[in-house]
Amino acid sequence: MTLLERSARFIDEGIFEGQQSVQPMDGSFHEIADQIAVVCAFSHVWSVSTDGGLVAIDTSLPGFAPIALDHLRRWRGQSVHTIVYTHGHVDHVGGARAFVEDAQEQGQPAPRVLAHEDVGRRFDRYDLTSGYNQVINRRQFGDGPFADLFDGDWVRPQTTYATTLDVEVGSTSMQLIHAQGETDDHTLVWVPQSRALFAGDLFIWFFPNAGNPQKVQRYPAEWAAALRRMIELRPALLLPAHGLPIEGERRIAAVLDDVATALEGLVADTLEMMNAGARLDDIIHHVRVPDDLLAKPYLRPNYDEPEFVVRNIWRLYGGWYDGNPAHLKPAPDGAVAAEVARLAGGAAALAARSVELGEAGDLRLACPLARGAAPKPLPMPQRWSSSEPRCTGSGENMSSH
Repeated sequence: MTLLERSARFIDEGIFEGQQSVQPMDGSFHEIADQIAVVCAFSHVWSVSTDGGLVAIDTSLPGFAPIALDHLRRWRGQSVHTIVYTHGHVDHVGGARAFVEDAQEQGQPAPRVLAHEDVGRRFDRYDLTSGYNQVINRRQFGDGPFADLFDGDWVRPQTTYATTLDVEVGSTSMQLIHAQGETDDHTLVWVPQSRALFAGDLFIWFFPNAGNPQKVQRYPAEWAAALRRMIELRPALLLPAHGLPIEGERRIAAVLDDVATALEGLVADTLEMMNAGARLDDIIHHVRVPDDLLAKPYLRPNYDEPEFVVRNIWRLYGGWYDGNPAHLKPAPDGAVAAEVARLAGGAAALAARSVELGEAGDLRLACPLARGAAPKPLPMPQRWSSSEPRCTGSGENMSSH
């Protein structure tokens, strides 16, 4: 099957055959339509062939960029004239340096780079938090494709925009459209001649990544609005940066409507409970996405999940305080863990009970008990005064539970 045939089968028949079936990232090349091709990678590299050169939409990670460049060179024999960042996440911009260096080696001008104006501010923030980003990416991916990516070697866009930007490459016209969703700097790329819409991460073949616990604020309501805007464009091709492309105006509209409906429901129900005075703990255990939506092959919560999105909605509208007075000025985690262990008859008793709960499938309750059985202080920077309170506790020692 072609990628379009696979996506049509999954959507029309409701089939899900596992993550690999909907998330190709093997470095393979596919011509999807006349003048439109993709190199499947951790983040895809899409390309539009024009009579003025190639337009690359995202550049993937550094390890995938040479593979993409080789495919694109053999596809049309054209150089890359323009790069568009759909947003500033490293799996979308990390390969740009290879594109620039390849142009130099070929004796061609470096590609111009276009992006939303907030991409540069994202790079600045990454420079401020490079150590933190290395920590969280190793926690998620180990020493895999995200290792050592936050070194500040960004290819910054030469042209930025705020709301929309009309772009011409040769005789091909495109429109860049700003949207908020997973990020504040997202760009939709609309090619009206082919009715092709490059969606970046606004559609990913998973439940929307709008609640990632380790990342900055994300925007579920604005994400839903962006999906509605995408439907209004009436695309014939939906070309995401992760997962399979989708063909057919009605099929695309139905898929985007499902995703928007799921997000809108979470936002509305969370706000209703917040306005009624509910605490975060009540909300996350009450607000749900209907099961029929979560069963869709493109809405399964395999990467993010509705409960995390609810937390992000709370953070956006309500701040960090969750409504529990014990969490407003809490004792150090380690002190609480030690006291609970003492009351339980020792750390061994907590650990044993945690194992029982885990084997029974109650991981929500098993994890905090296991955490209390093995508190571990975090190392503090030397410049901190020893007279200041020390934070204790680390989730990393729980990796074996």
